[in-house]
Amino acid sequence: MDDGQERVDGGSPGGAAGPDGAAGEGAPAHGGVPAQGSSGEPTGDVYDWFRRGGRLLAQGNPAAAEQLLARAAAAEPHSRSIRETLARAQFDTGSYEAALENFRAVALADPSDDYAQFGWGVAAARLGDFETSAEHLALAVAMRPGTEHYQAALRQTRATLAARAGAFGPLLPGAPGYLAPPPDPDARSAGEPGADDEV
Repeated sequence: MDDGQERVDGGSPGGAAGPDGAAGEGAPAHGGVPAQGSSGEPTGDVYDWFRRGGRLLAQGNPAAAEQLLARAAAAEPHSRSIRETLARAQFDTGSYEAALENFRAVALADPSDDYAQFGWGVAAARLGDFETSAEHLALAVAMRPGTEHYQAALRQTRATLAARAGAFGPLLPGAPGYLAPPPDPDARSAGEPGADDEV
C-alpha cells in the first residue's frame, strides 16, 4: 500500500534516506535484514524497531518491516503510529485481514484519522466486503476531499457495488464480482430421464 508513505519518518516520502540519499543510522544491513543481537532478537528499543520497520517498508521490504513492526506493536499495543505502519506492511504483504484489524483499531481509537479510515476501506475491498469499504472510503474522502487516491478508491468500490446490483446490466460469467446463480433443483437437464419418465 504505497499511498501514504509520508506517514513514517516525519512526513518525507520514503523517509529512510537523508538529504544525500544515504540511509540513516540504524538502517538495516545486508539488503533489508534488520540488525540483530547475538540471540537473534532485533537490537534497539521499541522506537528503533518502529523507525527501522518504517524504513524497510519505504524501501520496499514489507515482510521484513512487518516482523519488526509486529514486535513493536506487541511491546506498545496502544501506539496508533506503530499499528498503522504495521497495517501498511501487512497490506503490502497481502495479509489483508490482519491489515484490516490494525486499521480498524486505529480508526476506532481516533475516528478522525482519515488514513486509518482509508486503510480500513481498501483492506475491506481486498477481502470482498465492498459495503464496508464504501462506508470507510466515504469517511476518508469527506475528511480529506482533495486526496485523489482516496477518491479513486471510493469510485472503484462504488462501481463494483453498482455492477453487482446490475446497474450496468448483468455480469457475465468470469467477470470480477460475478456470482453464479444457485442450481435450480426443479430444473432438469435436457435428455435426462426423470423419476416419473418411462425408460
